[in-house]
This record gives sequence, structure tokens and C-alpha cells, in this order.
Amino acid sequence: MGDTGFGLHPPTVERIAREVKIVHDMGVEICMVIGGGNIFRGLSGSAQGMERTTADYMGMLATVMNALAMQSALEKLGVFCRVISAIRMDEVAEPYIRRRAVRHLEKKRVCIFAAGTGNPYFTTDTAATLRANEMACQAILKGTKVDGVYDKDPVTNADAVRFDTVTYDEVLAKHLKVMDASAIALARDNNLPIIVFSLDEPGGFKGILAGEGTYTKVHG
Repeated sequence: MGDTGFGLHPPTVERIAREVKIVHDMGVEICMVIGGGNIFRGLSGSAQGMERTTADYMGMLATVMNALAMQSALEKLGVFCRVISAIRMDEVAEPYIRRRAVRHLEKKRVCIFAAGTGNPYFTTDTAATLRANEMACQAILKGTKVDGVYDKDPVTNADAVRFDTVTYDEVLAKHLKVMDASAIALARDNNLPIIVFSLDEPGGFKGILAGEGTYTKVHG
């Protein structure tokens, strides 16, 4: 959503697509999972009186809209990709079939997974961790607004301290806001490292692969 606070900000979508292209051109296989909070956030919708399951499904549909926008931006840059939805909508996106998705990666396409897990009560973070395990990814890279994991919100606390590394158990015990507990537990059980970095840092995605830049690694 960029600086607009809501909806899609095309220059931001294009900037992120360029970051993805740089890494894709290095020969890295990329799976993307995109949230929908810029359009509709299920949990806050339900908090305002909407039935939770309905709100969550609306949030899943918002992720599909974002995934289609990212697909368009990537294809403009010459990167072939597929939007793969956990909710069937065959005119818009492919259904999720693991072996087909793996084949897309083998063909050097970027897989954009949309609609979460297809189930209410599961976050986009959990969906990302699930897909990362299914696709045998080597790591989850979580692009966010801050450059890592802090002991408290760095936006509102000037004395917040950033961690270079932190364990899954520390994240759970200290209630650090990395991902929800289900996602952290799933990553821990499968020894899948999580790298938290800032999407606003130019070259940040590429930098992580080179061991450069500022980020936090969550590991066992």
C-alpha cells in the first residue's frame, strides 16, 4: 500500500517486483506469499462485529488481488510466474497442486501463493510456513516494515533493541512479534529458518543472500 495507508500503490508493487527480479536473475527459486491487510484484514473485520469466518475469507480474497497485482508487475519485467490459489477460482488462478507448483519452480517461474491455507483462523504467516515446508524451501524471508525482530515496537519505543539472531523458543516465550505462534511452531518443528528484513531497504532481498545488510535470523 506504500504511503497511502490503504489499497494498492502501483509504484510500491513495481519496486518490490524489481527486488524479486534481481534475485530471480541470480538463479534463485522463489515462492511468494502475499498478505491482504492493505485491502482487508480478517481479524480486525471480525472485531468490528463481522462473523470471523466470513471476515477471514474476505481477507483471503484480498490476498488474491495482491497476488494478481504482483504477477502483473513481474511479467512486465519479463519474469514468468503463476498465481496459485488455495481457494479454487480457475478463471483467475491455478488451484494449489504441490507437484504442479514444484514443476513451475523447475521451469524457473515464480510461484505466488494466494488465499492463505484456504481455511479461516489461519494467518498468512502460517500459510507461508506451510507452503515453504511443502515446497522444500531452504528459508522463509519475511519482508516487513522494520529491519528485523525487536524486543518491543521500534516505531513507538526509541529504546527498542534489535536481535541479530533469536531462537524459535525465545520468540514464543518472549511473545516477540515475528509471526503468530502456529507459524513459529511449524517452522521450529521442521527446522526452517526465518529471516526478517525490511521491504523498504533497497537491495535488501539480494543482500540477505550475500550475507549483507540488516536483518534478524530466527533459528533453532
